[in-house]
Amino acid sequence: MKLELELRGLRYALDVSGAGPDLLLLHGFTGSGESFTELGERLSRRFRVIRPDLLGHGATEAPLTPERYRMEEAVADLQALRAALGVKRWSLLGYSMGGRLALALAAAQPASAVRLVLESSSPGLRTEREREERRRSDWALAQRILGMPIERFVDEWESLALFRSQRQVPERARLLQRRIRLAGRPAGLAGSLLGMGTGVQPSLWEALPQLRVPCLLITGELDRKFTVVAADMRALLPDAVHTVVPGAAHCVHLDAEEDFAARVEDFLAGG
Repeated sequence: MKLELELRGLRYALDVSGAGPDLLLLHGFTGSGESFTELGERLSRRFRVIRPDLLGHGATEAPLTPERYRMEEAVADLQALRAALGVKRWSLLGYSMGGRLALALAAAQPASAVRLVLESSSPGLRTEREREERRRSDWALAQRILGMPIERFVDEWESLALFRSQRQVPERARLLQRRIRLAGRPAGLAGSLLGMGTGVQPSLWEALPQLRVPCLLITGELDRKFTVVAADMRALLPDAVHTVVPGAAHCVHLDAEEDFAARVEDFLAGG
């Protein structure tokens, strides 16, 4: 069921399906709630699955000021979403950017989080030097996005080494992801980079030892960077497991669709 809700003065689009315990799915940069269509359909057999389009993505509004995209603002929006839907507690699953947001949401309200799944994600950057370098990089990319046709940006984005493994995924999945990306709005994507990128988000590394929510960290074997990050996170989180999926890269839920879904289902069921 597709819904539109006004949350803190902005219109959010989302899809809600299934019945049972509540489960929030948060997509990555350039995606939308539709990015998790097949996974959402599968999980909706056991859960009430909530798939919002994050700010600047999909059919959700795209504010013109980057400050409105800040991590703190996004967390407050999702807290408002939880209240609007009458959710007391929910499990969270986030991919990449969505994983950073899921982690920030769980850290802000740990009592409302049942379980946490982080796919190819991180708590942010550890040092101010790293954050400053990333701010410069994201600013330059945001200017490029604003200065080129969306088709050209999508071509460049999909050519990144991070996503080369997706050439092997089923055509229907690749075409869906490309259609979602081509529907992106340059102002929304730029605002998301400038307001919610790892260069500006508060680091959550120091919060990890206090986060006692059961957590599943999933990374792809070919994504060495985020596999190392997840291993470091695992060492700090009190209740976490880290699983590495063979043959997958950054986007595990596409590269190894069945394997990813089975591991998530097992974890959410308490396995």
